[in-house]
Amino acid sequence: MTDEELALSYIDGNNRAFDLLLSRNQAKLFSYIVFVVHDRDLAEDIFQETFVKVITKLQQRKYTTSGKFGAWIMRIAHNVIMDWYREQKSDKIVEPTLENDLSNISDGDILDGNIENEYVNNQVMSDVRKLMNFLPAPQREVVYMRFFQQLSFKEISETTNVSINTALGRMRYAIINLRRMAKEYNVALQLD
Repeated sequence: MTDEELALSYIDGNNRAFDLLLSRNQAKLFSYIVFVVHDRDLAEDIFQETFVKVITKLQQRKYTTSGKFGAWIMRIAHNVIMDWYREQKSDKIVEPTLENDLSNISDGDILDGNIENEYVNNQVMSDVRKLMNFLPAPQREVVYMRFFQQLSFKEISETTNVSINTALGRMRYAIINLRRMAKEYNVALQLD
């Protein structure tokens, strides 16, 4: 029997059909979830929640054979993952200081150079702090944690409860935005 036929058989009351569906699809589905979330424990939780939703939707007769069963459960897994990310998104925003004033952060630990370069570097860091205020909060957070708290992307992802890829993506967009703003306002952001 095909997966679609097994799903319809389960809807009609054949519990063994569901066992076959699970055994056929669990490895591929679990691999997909692990690939997206990069955390085996979290993947196991999402996998279980996905199959609870699959069972519920089958029992409510919300499955139709309009497409492949494997694609249908992948879509359910994707939705469960996205729901989890939405729940985590706003929990861990780091607020640097009052009104995002980063002037209390010493750039002496970040920048090395001689006395001649110190003035230029101080000006660049001052400009970066000002431009950072215009970044969206998630991007500002990653820049702050990476350059001012010197956290690794792994530490940032753990602190903010996002994947490393999301943290890297936020940094990428922050740099793109900072470069765009620097060009727009004729600000030189090159350290000596």
